[in-house]
Amino acid sequence: MKKRVSRKVESASLESASQLIDARIQELADWRGEMLSRLRALIKQADPEVVEEWKWGIPAWSHDGLISTGETYKNVVKMTFAKGASLEDPAGLFNSSLEGRVRRAIDFREGDKVNEKALKTLIRAAVALNTSKAPKG
Repeated sequence: MKKRVSRKVESASLESASQLIDARIQELADWRGEMLSRLRALIKQADPEVVEEWKWGIPAWSHDGLISTGETYKNVVKMTFAKGASLEDPAGLFNSSLEGRVRRAIDFREGDKVNEKALKTLIRAAVALNTSKAPKG
């Protein structure tokens, strides 16, 4: 019985997280909203099982642990990878938080082109890292 209740609560919170992300995109109503929407779509394409969350007042995406967040600032949309320092980045996408021991980020500015193929590869690598460390059973 408890599992049913928690699943309902989990389902409701997942729906509300998606709604909060939708609202954030709409409230921005400029290039930042478009960029956040595009990044969100790429995350979902790279990992159809991704879970959208609303953490720390910002969009977040998880799969067996946090993959990334999508923060919006005046001049930047920042995609922070929770375990970015442990990921290979052959395309050199990471351009922010490079000194961090764990996280790495990509700052997208107005007019930036997104290397979709490389970003999807990075997202899939983050998922693979999470799932390789997920508890079994």
